[in-house]
Parts: sequence; C-alpha cells; structure tokens
Amino acid sequence: MFFKNKKIVIFTTLSLLLVVIGYVTATKANLNPNKQIGDIVDNFNGVNVYYNGGVGHVEGRNITTDGYNLGLKYQCVEFIKSYYYQRFQHKMPDSYGHAKSFFNPSIASGTLNPQRNLMQFTNGTVKPQVEDILVFDSTLTNRYGHVAIVSKVTENSIEIVQQNPGPFSSSRETILLKKANNGSWTIEKPNILGFLRRS
Repeated sequence: MFFKNKKIVIFTTLSLLLVVIGYVTATKANLNPNKQIGDIVDNFNGVNVYYNGGVGHVEGRNITTDGYNLGLKYQCVEFIKSYYYQRFQHKMPDSYGHAKSFFNPSIASGTLNPQRNLMQFTNGTVKPQVEDILVFDSTLTNRYGHVAIVSKVTENSIEIVQQNPGPFSSSRETILLKKANNGSWTIEKPNILGFLRRS
C-alpha cells in the first residue's frame, strides 16, 4: 500500500510540474518560428501593432520622450495607449494598471472614468464605435484581462485590432454584436466588461 501511494504522489507531482512548465513556456516564450518579438504585424490609422510571442512575455517599459508611460512593450495595454497618444494626444491621468483595470465597475455607464479621462460604457448598453477601447475581464489563463481598439462596426458585428493575442492568433478579430428589442447593444463575448470612448 505504501509503494502504491508513493507512486501516485510521484506521478501527480510530475504531472503538475509538466503542466506548470508547459504553461510558463506557452505564455512567456515565442513558440512561433515565423515571427520575432517586436515585428510589426498590423497597423491601424498609422499606429503599428507589434508581435509579442507568448502573452506573458515582457520586454521592458515604453516611455514617450515627454515622460508618459505607454506600458510594457508589446503588451495589449501599450498598443491602446500608444494609439490614443498618437491619434488624439490623449494621456490617461493614471498611466498604470493591467488591462482589466481600465474598466471601473463602480462607475455608471455613460459617465466619465476619471482614471482614464474617457467616457465608460458597460457592455449591453450602447452600440460601440470605431476607435473605442474594448476592455476584457480576466480569464482562467489570463488574470490581467485584455484591451483592444474597435476597428470596424456593422449592424451585427465588430472588428477589433489588438496587440499580444498570443503567438498564433491574429491581430484582428470579429465578434458578434446583437441589438435587443429595448435598443441596447451587446457584444457577444462573455468576458467583455465594456468600452471607453473619447467625450
């Protein structure tokens, strides 16, 4: 009995170790042999989107010449802040925070988010617009959440442009959009918190 239990403990320990090693490798390493970290993979309205490899890879902080923090290089936050900085000369009062922290659940939909100096809308209220910042909540595999820019809006879908979606994912993604009978609009993805917009 002792040897049987010992084998189970060893097998379980080795299995967990392999899972941890696999997770760290998948999120930190560049598993795509066709791209190098820092490669330009897309461009939206003159703002480049860069390849980051694994979603957890960190290259260092990107600071503008006037001292504004754009975020960690090649992460999703860096792209949306670079986009708003280059397109609109917009500087967020709070220049730090993980992606999911861009949405403040204590703020009423349609009012100002003072940390970002942008209007905040909860998913399931108004229709998103091109150049809104879409904010995703955390998931089991990504505790920091995600942010992207809305690049196209139709009557039944939106397209987003994003940085750091993973080593084999596209910088563009189409997500279904649904209008309810009461006139409200819902982006049909379960972890979308809402979006931010210039006033």
